[in-house]
Formats: sequence, C-alpha cells, structure tokens
Amino acid sequence: MDAAGRIPHHPRYIPTRRPEAGALSPIESLSPAWDGTRRLLFRPFDRRRWISLSIVCLFLGGGTSTAAFQWGFGALPIDLHAPELLFRIQFMMAQHTSLIVLAVILSLGVVLSLIYIRCVLRFVLIDAVVRQDVTVRKAWRSLGSSGRAYFLWLLGVVGAVLVTVGAAAMVSFRFIGFIREAGYPEWLASLLLVTELVAVVGVGLLVAIIITLTDDLVAPLIYAEHVSVPGAWRVVWKMARHDFGTFLVYIILRFAVGMGISIGVLFVLFPVLMGLSSMALVTAAVVVLALRVVGLAWVWNPVTFVLGAFALSIFTSLLFALLSVVGMPGQVYLQDYGVRFIASRVPTLGALCRAGAAQGRGC
Repeated sequence: MDAAGRIPHHPRYIPTRRPEAGALSPIESLSPAWDGTRRLLFRPFDRRRWISLSIVCLFLGGGTSTAAFQWGFGALPIDLHAPELLFRIQFMMAQHTSLIVLAVILSLGVVLSLIYIRCVLRFVLIDAVVRQDVTVRKAWRSLGSSGRAYFLWLLGVVGAVLVTVGAAAMVSFRFIGFIREAGYPEWLASLLLVTELVAVVGVGLLVAIIITLTDDLVAPLIYAEHVSVPGAWRVVWKMARHDFGTFLVYIILRFAVGMGISIGVLFVLFPVLMGLSSMALVTAAVVVLALRVVGLAWVWNPVTFVLGAFALSIFTSLLFALLSVVGMPGQVYLQDYGVRFIASRVPTLGALCRAGAAQGRGC
C-alpha cells in the first residue's frame, strides 16, 4: 500500500535481490503453499467445497487426470471395433458433405467452449486460493471479464503459433522435396526432417511453459491488478529479467513438483482404476453368460447400442468423478504454489492474501 493506505492501481513489484522485501524463493514458497492448501481443503473439511473444487479442477484438466482418464478408458473390456466404426463414419460423411461441415463446426464449438470455461475457471481457482473460500457462481460473474481476456489472448498465441509452424512446415517440406529431386544425399533430407521435428517439439514445450507461467504467475497478477494479459506479462517478464536465476529455478521446480504429484496420484489411482475395470469386465461377462443361458447372443442393434451407451456413460461418470476428486488437491497445491511465489513480489496480491489471513481464512 502507499502512504495514504491505498492499494496502488498499476502493477509494481519489489526486486527479489532485496532481502528486506520478503520475496520468497521457489523453495521457500513450497511450505506456505502446503499450509494454504491444507487450510483450504481440511480446516475444516467441507464436502461442498471439495465437490466445487473437484468440478473446477476437472475442467482445468491436463496432467495426471487426462493421462489417467485415457488409461482407464482404454482399459474398458469392450471391443468397439474402432477401425470398422471409423470406416463407416468416413463412408457416411463422404456421401454427405454437410455432415463434414456440421462435424467441424460442432467440434470447433466444443473445443472453444472448453477452452473458454478453462480460462474463466482458472481465475475462480485463484480466487479460492487467495480468499480460502470457494464461491464458484460469484467468482464466475465477477471474474468473467478476466477470463474472457485470457481466452482471447490464448487463442491469439496458439493461433499465431499454429499458423507459423504450419507455414514453416510447408516451406520445409517443399525444400526437402527440392533437395531430393536435385540429387543431394538422402542423409541431408533426413537431417533436415529430424531438425524440423525437434523444432516442433521445442515450440510445443515453449508454448506449454508459457501457458503454465500464465496460469501460475500472470493470472494471479491479473486477478489482483485488473490489468490486461500483455500488461501483466510485461511485469512478470521485468521481474524475470531482474532475477533470471530465481525464475529459472521456479520453472524447474514447478515441473518437478508437478511430475511428483502426477506420479503420486497415478500410484493412488492405479488400484482403484483396476478395480473399476475389473467390475466392468465382470459385469459384461455376467450379462453375456446370462444371455447364453437363456439361449440368446449379444448382437449390436439399436436396443443393445442404447444399453451399451448407458453402461459406458455410467463408467465414464464414475471415472470422471474419481479423477476429479483424487487429482484436485494436487492442482490446488500447484496453483497455491504460484500464488505464494508471485504474491511475495506483488504488493497488491500480497495485500489480498494478508486480508484473507486477517479474516482467518488463508495466506
């Protein structure tokens, strides 16, 4: 706060090399994040709070939850004949061009909707971490503008990257074709192709780091200062240039902690997912045997298709509920970790945390 006791409007930060500023190092931020996560989830334990945070973190997605869902879905004891099904779908769509257009529009709409929900819920999670209270509806209404700004910025960044990578790939493939036609050694074309693949992987990793830093550090700054995404990024970039080593350690430690949490969650989920898969297998076997006892056989028709879809929806719902509840504490901790790290460098965010602490609910 300034001399008049007011929170400054523009983002400001305290250089991390000043010990008296109280800026936390990446390692020092681990313990406050752990304490804050415990207070939010267990002091006291609130079932509604857990359900709300689980739904929020489920839409945020990524990491352990996504990997575990793919593994659990692949463990279904059902042969869906995917190649044959895809062939039938492609054949039907080839006969009806309008279906292709409709499928593209629907897919694009679903993807954009999920990205938008994720951007807004990111600020809902930050609000819960800072205030140590979960009010999803209220936070959605009050933080919707910040979420929309993040959504538009994310679309711009990802779109620019896709266009650039696509254009570079087209040019490189044409250049590789020219090299082969000109009679140059084959190893030269292979080397260029490998270089291009490495570059694509590197760009993907860079985009992942940028999105992670935006979620962890930039979004809390937007939440506290009500500034634009580029403006918040300029402040974070200025801090990073001033103390590059500290932020580099934060990035390394952040991904290490995230990997450790993912391994721990998968270790917990593995026996549970095996149990669910076994139950699904036993249920399917019992149904098939019961049909054979009465002299019937399982044949795919509209009735059995509806029954199969209903059973699959039950299994998927149980899987989503399990993953959201088990994976939620790890996502809350990682968000809390970023908030603690950046709050010690941004007076406004630190003041919000201290205000929550004064009410006995947080930071």
